[in-house]
Amino acid sequence: MSDFVRLNLIFPPGLEDTVTDALVSDPAMPGFTLFHAEGHTSDFAHASASEQVRGRIERQVLWVVIERERLDEVLAALRKRVASTDVRWWTEAVIAHGRLA
Repeated sequence: MSDFVRLNLIFPPGLEDTVTDALVSDPAMPGFTLFHAEGHTSDFAHASASEQVRGRIERQVLWVVIERERLDEVLAALRKRVASTDVRWWTEAVIAHGRLA
């Protein structure tokens, strides 16, 4: 079993710069993957009119593979810089990882 986890962050596009700046400010942080997604929720209180019509809200998804022992440290740094209830996170075990060459 690997000692790594994939931290998954889901957040509104308006928080993209804040979230990514929080991660790149740490020189020990490995790279991350960021992509666009649409989510469905039962709470559309903060959704735009077009999101309410479509039934989906705009979101960014960020994946970063980190050492399991650094998880609390990374989450604390994100909470300090971002501090939003609109950011959801969870981790997934990384069974193996590496480069092909």
